[in-house]
Amino acid sequence: MALRCWRCWHWSAWPRTWPPPSGSIQSFRQQFSTQEQTPQICVVGSGPAGFYTAQHLLKHHPRAHVDIYEKQLVPFGLVRFGVAPDHPEVKSYGAEGHQALGIPGEELPGVVSARAFVGWYNGLPENQGLAPDLSCDTAVVLGQGNVALDVARILLTPPEHLEKTDITEAALGALRQSRVKTVWIVGRRGPLQVAFTIKELREMIQLPGTRPILDPADFLGLQDRIKEVPRPRKRLMELLLRTAAEKPGPEEAARRASASRAWGLRFFRSPQQVLPSPDGRRAAGIRLAVTRLEGVGEATRAVPTGDLEDLPCGLVLSSIGYKSRPIDPSVPFDLKLGVIPNTEGRVVDMPGLYCSGWVKRGPTGVITTTMTDSFLTGQMLLQDLKAGLLPSGPRPGYAAIQALLSSRGVWPVSFSDWEKLDAEEVSRGQGAGKPREKLLDPQEMLRLLGR
Repeated sequence: MALRCWRCWHWSAWPRTWPPPSGSIQSFRQQFSTQEQTPQICVVGSGPAGFYTAQHLLKHHPRAHVDIYEKQLVPFGLVRFGVAPDHPEVKSYGAEGHQALGIPGEELPGVVSARAFVGWYNGLPENQGLAPDLSCDTAVVLGQGNVALDVARILLTPPEHLEKTDITEAALGALRQSRVKTVWIVGRRGPLQVAFTIKELREMIQLPGTRPILDPADFLGLQDRIKEVPRPRKRLMELLLRTAAEKPGPEEAARRASASRAWGLRFFRSPQQVLPSPDGRRAAGIRLAVTRLEGVGEATRAVPTGDLEDLPCGLVLSSIGYKSRPIDPSVPFDLKLGVIPNTEGRVVDMPGLYCSGWVKRGPTGVITTTMTDSFLTGQMLLQDLKAGLLPSGPRPGYAAIQALLSSRGVWPVSFSDWEKLDAEEVSRGQGAGKPREKLLDPQEMLRLLGR
């Protein structure tokens, strides 16, 4: 059994009554023997898909023994490190990588993936050195999904509104000094194809101290086209139409007039090049190709018209998709799709190996999708166990991993260790009225545990 890291978490049996947190996942792997009365099940990745699958297994096989391994010193994956701190009830994004833009200038300072930016303000240790430059007036977010709206909202939210969240103190300090006044959220296609949801859009429209910038021309004819679309999409389009075309009431008009910051949606624009500053040292703008739509329904795609426009900005945040990474050379992986080849969670040509979450189906869906998907993987595993389809022979389970780690001088972080770190974070946050102040430095965490 291959692990992707030197540090791991181990839970002998997670309490079956505890509801897994909401969110999404990296990946996990499970192996056990059909001849064991107590199946030894290994789960790699302590995000929600891993927890939901473990929950299903423990519920439907009372003798199952589940060990969960995690490369970070703390559990819960991007439930802890994903989405915005002002959305604690959502926390639902996963996968370790991001889709590259694949355009000239992408490597310039000032170009940041939304995933890294989210990790920065949420305390993911690997992103704490990001230090985004917020000294510019205008930022551009490429992509029109919920993550794009999250990062735009965090950039424009008055810092005092974030003080009681679990945002890191370093990120809050940087946002207090931010000079960003305008954020453009750019998409290749039109209003009907946006990927964000109505809740996130409504929050942006009502964000204190900001005003929306929408071009009524982008919505011409939309009223007729939305008559037959599903109700959630129709409600979203109606909100966009009202915001773009209707004259606001006196109170809303006054609020917008006094706003010092703004955000806008730019449709039918595809990034072609990040434009450098005169000295070539950082991003100073982005060149966009104007597009039009071809096809209908799911086949609708954006094609360039031949026109270009340049949009000045000092910060470019790429939010065009998340992507899982290979877990180990021994595990098959489709690099193009970013998934492990599988059939209903069964890894192709590897009996006893299963996957769930975005590494199973790609970066799509919401938390309920992940839950249903994870339960299905657990169901497939139990069906294979019952049918005697899994590899036979004794499997030592955690004892073998424990011996391997000991031979390498590795001391794993346990769940009781996490409880100590959790208590420390909560204690540090109490003084500032925050739910917690996240520990960011792995070495500090280890010192607190006496390592």
